[in-house]
Amino acid sequence: MFTVYRLPPACLIPSPPTSPLPSAIFVKLCRINYINSGLRVSELCLGTMTFGEDWGWGAGGDESRAMYDAFREAGGNFIDTANIYTNGSSETLRLGEFIQVHRDSHRSRHEILQFYIDLYWMHIWDKLTPVEEVMRAFDDLVSSGKVLYIGISDAPAWYVARANTLAELRGWRSFAGLQIEYSLIERTPEEELIPMAKELGLTVTPWSPLAGGILAGKYLDMNSDDAKSGRFGSELMQGALEPERERKTRIAREVVTIAAELRFRRRRSRSPGSATGTRKR
Repeated sequence: MFTVYRLPPACLIPSPPTSPLPSAIFVKLCRINYINSGLRVSELCLGTMTFGEDWGWGAGGDESRAMYDAFREAGGNFIDTANIYTNGSSETLRLGEFIQVHRDSHRSRHEILQFYIDLYWMHIWDKLTPVEEVMRAFDDLVSSGKVLYIGISDAPAWYVARANTLAELRGWRSFAGLQIEYSLIERTPEEELIPMAKELGLTVTPWSPLAGGILAGKYLDMNSDDAKSGRFGSELMQGALEPERERKTRIAREVVTIAAELRFRRRRSRSPGSATGTRKR
């Protein structure tokens, strides 16, 4: 399972950027309503799978904190984590510490003790546990007050539809969100998952919109320092880029070219614009 934290409103007042990230472009994130829920979240969600270096790639403590602070200063309140990310250090040693500092600064002790999870995700369908057992367990978590809403990640459309239909029939809490890999490189969700989400009223939260850094042009030159220090340059991920590599590279080159043209036009017009940046140019 993995969780999404919605940070306390008192912590969300944007302040002048103090992050040491030299290439970050700071914008004020707008709030949007998470469909079929009472959640109001920032339009961007900060994924923290790379908080920690236990897998041989990722961001160390200082860099993780800089990204977290930059996100907060831009008005972000939507954070995704999991107990398996970087062998658990992402959640316990990095994100948990960052959030606790802000909670201690902005909330009373009584409020801190009232902890719950805003959106709790079923990370991956195990193809084993009966759907009735899954949805009943989720409903018990909601009824106990430990969880407000539930979501599902990386499951086929037929399973999600069956689960929500069953939950509605029995008066249980149904999935409010769908998390899927979706980018210019991975567009298969457009065939069934996204239409299904639209029909059932599920909010879609795409993961890996930059395809693990591929669309940022990070791996166009595998001999570069950026590529060698990235996930696809690590021993753990050797060979992960090979399937359809030519197609991925072609798309990445086109995206990088368009991005360069947009940056050039923006500088010429001197328009403030509204864009977000990765941790490296």
